[in-house]
Amino acid sequence: MKYKESEIVELKKSTAELKEAVVSVASILNKHRAGSLFFGIKNDGTVVGQTVSEQTLRDVARALSEHIEPRIYPHVGKVRLNGMDSVEVRFSGNDAPYLAYGRAYIRIADEDRQLSARELEKMFLNRAKGDSRWETELSDKKLSAVDTATIRQLVKKGRSVGRIDFGFVSVKGVLNKLKLLRNSRLLKAGEVLFCEDNPLQV
Repeated sequence: MKYKESEIVELKKSTAELKEAVVSVASILNKHRAGSLFFGIKNDGTVVGQTVSEQTLRDVARALSEHIEPRIYPHVGKVRLNGMDSVEVRFSGNDAPYLAYGRAYIRIADEDRQLSARELEKMFLNRAKGDSRWETELSDKKLSAVDTATIRQLVKKGRSVGRIDFGFVSVKGVLNKLKLLRNSRLLKAGEVLFCEDNPLQV
């Protein structure tokens, strides 16, 4: 399988590039609020693997939590890619702007660009206005936890009163149209509306 860098995916040949990886994570968070990072893949997508020990995983997790502000607590784990060990990091956050080593960056295509003072000020103002709300945070639920019958019923009722102009094709398709997914992951608003086992009632 060939991997490719994008606005939400960063590839690093090894953890020798850990400092650069921290910057990439912060820049992705500032643009998309979630993303993935792999150590053991060259930036052209070639899997080369690397030695992965418990200490390796701890070092990666520590660097990300200690050098990004506000703090994040990403998932860091060992994965087998093309038969070789690599490190996978999944991260998310809704408290932009995030600073890496005291500076703010933003993701443009597959590159990290430092934010200007004006752009940074705008991000702080948005956060102060409550731009990052609870319902827009990523849910821990998988799409399989969404109740299909409830989704179908919503679409049917919405169409009958002219509030929805699309039919049911798939759960993912409906959630996308309702803007309840981000990077194919369910938002907490979608969890509360369409998953049975959640802490709130609607």
